[in-house]
This record gives sequence, structure tokens and C-alpha cells, in this order.
Amino acid sequence: MTSGIIITPGLPDRALAANAKRERVSEAYLVRIRAVAAIAGVMLAFALVAGQLVRLAILGQGEVSVSMSQPMAIAFARPDIVDRNGQLLASDLIMPSLFADPALVVDKDELAEKLGHVLPGLNQAELRKSLADRDKRFVWIRRGTSTRQAEAIHNLGLPGIEFRNELKRAYPSGTLAGHVLGYVDIDNKGIAGIERFLDENGQVDPVHTPNLSNRPPVQLSLDIGVQHAVEEELAAAMATYEARAAVGLVMDAKSGEILAAASLPGVDPLVPSLERETMDRLSGGTFELGSIFKMFTVAMAMDSGKYTLDTPVDVRKPLSVGGFTITDSHPIGRILSVAEVFRRSSNVGAGMLALDLGAGRQKEFFQRIGLTGAMKTEAGSVADVQLPERWEAVETVTRSYGHGIAVTPLQFAAAAASLVNGGKRIQPTYLRRPTGSESDGERVISEETSRKFNVLMRSNVTERDGTGRRANVPGLEVGGKTGTAELPGKGGYKEKSVISSFFAAFPMSNPKYVTLVSLFEPQPIKETSMQITAGRNAAPVTAKIIARIAPQLDVTSRSETP
Repeated sequence: MTSGIIITPGLPDRALAANAKRERVSEAYLVRIRAVAAIAGVMLAFALVAGQLVRLAILGQGEVSVSMSQPMAIAFARPDIVDRNGQLLASDLIMPSLFADPALVVDKDELAEKLGHVLPGLNQAELRKSLADRDKRFVWIRRGTSTRQAEAIHNLGLPGIEFRNELKRAYPSGTLAGHVLGYVDIDNKGIAGIERFLDENGQVDPVHTPNLSNRPPVQLSLDIGVQHAVEEELAAAMATYEARAAVGLVMDAKSGEILAAASLPGVDPLVPSLERETMDRLSGGTFELGSIFKMFTVAMAMDSGKYTLDTPVDVRKPLSVGGFTITDSHPIGRILSVAEVFRRSSNVGAGMLALDLGAGRQKEFFQRIGLTGAMKTEAGSVADVQLPERWEAVETVTRSYGHGIAVTPLQFAAAAASLVNGGKRIQPTYLRRPTGSESDGERVISEETSRKFNVLMRSNVTERDGTGRRANVPGLEVGGKTGTAELPGKGGYKEKSVISSFFAAFPMSNPKYVTLVSLFEPQPIKETSMQITAGRNAAPVTAKIIARIAPQLDVTSRSETP
């Protein structure tokens, strides 16, 4: 008896047929499954797109939000900043910022490479590192992209990246008045200059959704036309005299309103800079300014009642004090009047006036006119005066002609303005004041002294022996004073490195405006007969500035008063 497989005739043919039928059914079933899956995928994609559109519609204006643990940055809506005539200086713009959800990024290398072609300066290695942590659900890629960049990025079709609208600051005039306007940080919050002032005074609105501030614009005292003229002439002067830097100021003599404030090299408000070369030398640096300090010495002497413009001062010999000898760079060899001491810029004469009046009176006078105290403007704190504690005979003499005391050009100009405006101390301001405003500050000299002092200032520009002759502008009654100060170096002063300055006022019959120009380390050139004194460079620059801005300020040329 055999055991094993029992073979039934005809079974193989029926089995093959059954198997073929089962295969056809299975194949049809798989086709149906694939079709259903494809339809479901398409429906899911449409659902995701629809959900995204609904979410964007709810948020408004295409703003993107994420329901993640990381908080989104708060924007700071800022008011516009305009000049005294309403010209726009700073404003908010809505700009798209790019971020990524690492968990949704398919290929971080591809994403970094493609974005690198659109976004200049993108650190691709750092971006790849940030995207590698898929537990993160939010990574900033670029805060504040241009519309063109955003469109290019959108067209790349990269998964895992989105945009969020944010407020960003814009400065239509570029670098103009950059030091004054200051900066904002990445979240549009003020960190320097007028921008910081706005935050400190509650004029900025923190918001979670970008919208423009409804606050009225902040009107500054600056005149954009005057500011442009000053900056342009300073830039030309730096090129002509090969100067390292320059500052310029135009200020209302009676209200203290600053119409122009420039420090070159300048800064871009969009690019904060801590470089020493771009520091704000007008209010952020202190310097010995030299002979323009003789303005204070002579005004103090005149106001004391002991001296008039005609009082003789014997400067025929050098002045010896405290073991030091003071000389004049160009001795005259005869007795000078007080007026001549001023016009010829005699160190010996100024020192003799200060010694006669005494250290106590000089110290008190400097304090009264605002030279030695702290100063602050809306653009920030002004650097403190550098004043050694000793104030004895030697210091009294050297400070009479601007050595041994270092101040900011802004603080000097404010103090000097009080000598020509009728005798009242002023507080510089970058905010527009009502037309016709005048200082209500302390009286520092009498009106009569101020009037006589203005005659002296004018004579320094018109008289043949005046150091300010090259500042004259026909018909505009310019008056002023030169100052050439050697820069300090190791063990003394550097003879060929100076700050040359010219302080001016106009029109001198009733001064409305004061100006200050300082050139840092001008070089001897052929046009100045190889001299680097202020009368040869700062004075003519001042003349060019005044000639340009006088028509803008409605100060017209006229005949001299007999």
C-alpha cells in the first residue's frame, strides 16, 4: 500500500483557473486602494491649504503666527520724526521677517544653500546648526527682508519657512543728522539719540501685532536744508584741508534751538557704530579748544566794570607765572587795548586780564555761563567737562586762552551764545519751540556788555588786524573768534596736530544765530600758505556755511549800519 499524494484527474486545470481569478481580484483591489489614497492625499492637501488661508485671514494682512512655546518678539510702534518744517526724517515701515520651524524643514542643507543666494551675508553654517535641533519650533532666519527678497524666497517653495510682518525704522535722508537721530534695535526699540528719547518719554507703543503708530509726529528743531548745507561744507573742508574729522553747529542764539548738528565722519542710523572715528565729537567728546575761550575772558573783564574795549594792556614782555612763561606766537612789541588783545588773540593779554580778576571770579564766571556743569539734550547726555582740580594762578592763565579745560563743542557753543544774545544763559534743545521763543535762563552778563561785546566780535571780522577776516560775508554782519589748539601728546602738546575752530554769530547788530566749526588735524596746504591756524581754514568754511544758510533762515544781505 502506498501512501503520499492522491492525484485526482482534472484538478490542476481548475486550480490554475482559480488562482488566476484571485490574482485579477487582488490587482483590481490594489488599484482601487491606490486611487482612494491618491484622492485622500489631494483632499488632505486642499484641506491644509484651506486651513492656512483661513488662519491667515483670521490674523489679517498675511501676518503669520505660530502656536509654539517660544514667544514672538514684541514690536515697538514709533511716531514719525520730522524737521522744523515738517520734512520726514524717520518713520516706521512694515517689513516681512523670515523664520523657520525646524520640525517641518525637509532638507536643512538645501534650505540654507538656496536662502544664501537670496539673503546676502546669511551665515549658512549657523543656520544649519539651528535647524538641526528639531525640538525647536521657531528659529529666526532674517529680521526685516525687502519685499523683493520675500517674493524670491516665497518662489523657492521651501517647506518649513514662513514670514511674519514686523515694524522696522526707515530714514529717508540716509545718514543726514545720523548722530542726532540715533538708532533702534532689532525690535524697533530706541537705543541712542532722539530715538532713545522717544522711548524714555513714553512716545513708543509696544504692540504684538504690527500696526503703525497713531501718535502725532515729533517735530525737531533741525532744519534739513541747513543740516545738509553744513554737512556738505564740512565734507568739502575735510577733503580740502585733509582733516581727520569735523564738527559743525547752527543754533538759535536766543531760544537754544539747534538747527544743524554735524559730526563727520558721520553714521548711518540703520547701522549702529562704535568705531572711534565715527564718534559724535560735537557732544560725545571733550577737547581743549584754544583761543576761542578768550571770548569768555574778555567778556568777563568787560562785565566786571574794570575794563573797557580801550583799556591798555601791556603785553610787551612774556608773562611769567608759577615757574612757567607765557608768550604770544606773534608778539606785537607794544601796548595793546583790550579790543586788540581780542582781535590779535594775545595769550599774554588774556592771561593778564584773568590774573587781575582772579581765579575765584574766573571759576564762578565759567560756572555761571554753563561751561563746567553737567549738560543733557534730547539726543542724550553731553560728555562731562574735563577740569583738573587745581585752579590756581597757572591754571587761571592757561584757561583764559582755552588750555587746561576740555569741553564738548556743543557745551562751548551754548555758553558762547549767552555772550551775544543779550546776556542770558541758554539750554540747547533739539525740539521745535514756538516762533519767537527766548531763553528764560540766568543772566550771565549785562545787556550793555553783550552789546559792546558784539561790536568787538564784528570788528574781529572786519578789521585788518582781526584773526577772523576770512569769515566775512558781505552784507550779513558776521562776527566771530578763532581758536587753534594743539592736541595733547606724550609729555606735552603736538605742534603740528591741532583743532582749529571758529565761533560766529550773525547778524551782529541783533544776533539771531550762532555757528561753530571745528576741524580736527587739518594739514598745511598750498592754499593756506602751509598754515593750519583757524583763520586760514575754519574761518573761510564758516563763511561758506553762513552764505548758504542765511537765505534759508530769511536773513538777507543788507548795508552795514554806519
